[in-house]
Amino acid sequence: MQNYGDGNSRPWPALDFNEISQPVLITGGFLFTEGPVWNKSEQYLLFSDIAGDTIYKLILPGTISVFRQPSHNANGLAYDIQGGLLAAEHGSRTVTRLQPDGSLQIVASRYMNKQLHSPNDIAVRSDGSIYFTDPPYGLGYRKPELNFMGLFRIKPGGAMVLEGKFNECPNGVALSPDEGTLYLALTETDQILAFDAAPDGSLSNRRLFAYVPYPDGMAVDLAGNLYITGENGVAVFNSAGTRLGTIKLGRQPANCALAGEAGKTLIITARDCLYRVEVPIPGF
Repeated sequence: MQNYGDGNSRPWPALDFNEISQPVLITGGFLFTEGPVWNKSEQYLLFSDIAGDTIYKLILPGTISVFRQPSHNANGLAYDIQGGLLAAEHGSRTVTRLQPDGSLQIVASRYMNKQLHSPNDIAVRSDGSIYFTDPPYGLGYRKPELNFMGLFRIKPGGAMVLEGKFNECPNGVALSPDEGTLYLALTETDQILAFDAAPDGSLSNRRLFAYVPYPDGMAVDLAGNLYITGENGVAVFNSAGTRLGTIKLGRQPANCALAGEAGKTLIITARDCLYRVEVPIPGF
């Protein structure tokens, strides 16, 4: 999930769920789509096909091409503050950075000298801090080395910090517009957690934000509303945790991102398909 760093100072109106359009199928034929991220400067979206071992490029409304192949079964994608593309790779069990010059660097691979499970989703703060989750979904038959599932933070200088240990598959992760709150999906317990994020990026005050059946990825608009993919569609909540409604799709969604020139096009990855939905409040 990309953080747009716009803040939450504008007097955005309350989100009216009835102003959200009906989903439109962009295309299908993939294996398992995930990790959408919008490149604002270049006006295109990247998304992963995990099982297809490919990162694709989408130019709206529907032009798709291969961006990176193989992708090492990349899942979550995000841009760092220098414009490098971060990828949570199931295959390599690492978080990598694809630099603008085409070089690929490993950002995170081990904790306490033990191999990560299979990094899943990523969020980036405007100070360069990187948060990522590490459930075992992409391990397959490989043996885990860590005896917990982690939420990790990489400091701007590169040091990695464990922010939380879990047994409930930490998955999607996103930041509020003011970067003062971090949201985390615990897929196996149907929970969305919220944490306070301090100026240095450290997390505290873990609390329940909402229940969503089998939550996965999420997006946040500039008013602080959350779009959370789950078993029944994309659940929409305001920043107070009130459910406003659910966007129903033809497939179970896995992740979403706000995109488009105005930031009001919600791109949803849903198994073998890709959808778009127009929303009233932008995401950057």
